[in-house]
Amino acid sequence: MQIVTIVGSLRKDSYNKRIALFMQERYRGKLDMDILYLNNLPLFNVDMEDDPPEAVKEFKEKIRNAEGILIVSPEYNHSIPGGLKNALDWCSRGDRVLVKKPVFMVGASDGNVGTARMQGQLHQILNAPGVAALTLPGNHVLIPNVQNDFDESGDYANQRTIKYLDKVVDGFLAWSKQIYC
Repeated sequence: MQIVTIVGSLRKDSYNKRIALFMQERYRGKLDMDILYLNNLPLFNVDMEDDPPEAVKEFKEKIRNAEGILIVSPEYNHSIPGGLKNALDWCSRGDRVLVKKPVFMVGASDGNVGTARMQGQLHQILNAPGVAALTLPGNHVLIPNVQNDFDESGDYANQRTIKYLDKVVDGFLAWSKQIYC
């Protein structure tokens, strides 16, 4: 399945970026993942909606061509990161590239709650009329205390979470196939 992965953190050595890279390698063969970063997207402005900058056009084209979306993001101040919200705003206007796209989410945090509040808000945004993405209830991953989950080589190593990721990815693939039948 061809999916795009949107990393919600702009940080160079983001835990969520590292999780996305881990998933890209682990699920090679099941998921053909193109990882998208938000660093080059300008702030959404309705004045540019009809003729968006090239970075926005390229970002939206990759989403349009994907069969599904994975969002891997931290939680900032009990909410979604500004860069991710900005990207979703671009996707909700003009050619609404997320409409009816299957989406699943993973979030890693160095706190005890993981990204529960962010994912709740992200569900609301993904269900907004301009976005209208499809999300499978209960098919999301919250990774708390992620800073403890990497081995000496820097590889993701939490076996309990890896087993759960395997289950979530398989569930997403089965559900997505039903959508495209």
